[in-house]
Amino acid sequence: MELIPRRSGPARRPSMRQVVVVMPSAFTLGNLFFGFWAIVSAFNGNFRWAGWFIVFSGILDMLDGRVARLSNTGSRFGAELDSLVDVISFGVAPALLIYVLDFASAGRFAWILSFIYVTAVALRLARFNVTSAGKPSTGWFTGLPSPSAGMTLAVYYPFSQTEWYRASVAYLDLQHQGLVVLMLLLAVLMVSNVKYPKFPPIGLRSAKGRFGLAVHLAIFLGAVLAPEYFLFPLGLGYVVFGIARATVLGLMEREQTLPVMERLADANDSGEPVPTHPTRERRWGERRQQPEE
Repeated sequence: MELIPRRSGPARRPSMRQVVVVMPSAFTLGNLFFGFWAIVSAFNGNFRWAGWFIVFSGILDMLDGRVARLSNTGSRFGAELDSLVDVISFGVAPALLIYVLDFASAGRFAWILSFIYVTAVALRLARFNVTSAGKPSTGWFTGLPSPSAGMTLAVYYPFSQTEWYRASVAYLDLQHQGLVVLMLLLAVLMVSNVKYPKFPPIGLRSAKGRFGLAVHLAIFLGAVLAPEYFLFPLGLGYVVFGIARATVLGLMEREQTLPVMERLADANDSGEPVPTHPTRERRWGERRQQPEE
């Protein structure tokens, strides 16, 4: 009989580093758990809790990224897992919630609206993985983040059950045409180049950190004290902010471009050479202002 030698000393415990590395993936799988639970709740007709479960997924999605950055344990595996989970929690789950809530009775092809939304989420996450790989993080997202879009759709039903909604905007019949417009708008914004700000960092040593702390505290208090009244207007405000900012910047850029185009047109009418590069045009305009020797 062959004897198996025993290891001497106490059993080896996992190091703190190993525990910290596993934590971001644990948060991500928790995100998936609540996303899947939201789908089950939606098919069971529990629309309120389906929306809250998607919000819980969003909280865990924010925490897994924060933990990975603070502990410097981010990995390619974690990034790919996070994207796959986000497609389910913020793509499939909100789309099915809205479909069961309203679109299922709108016709046999109404499911295409939900499919368009899920496709936009997948494209947005794929683009984010490609464009952000190996690049330093900036303070802006290109396109509406999928968690923001998914949570905005998710909290519509709790908001629609409030007394304020029934007394103010219920006459607009947002539950039908409004949901179609909202879902298509969110899908377009996710694959667009509209910039959306990230949450400011939290800290006490700088003005920016204290501002970020104030923003997080305000959102936390609103979400805890009056989630039905607070979260859906917050999501819409975030969506409208990106659109308004892009519109204002586009108008400002147009105002700056018009004088240049007018000078080019005047030069073309006078028979002078027309530059084709903005920098050359600016230098050419400076030369025109200089007196001839």
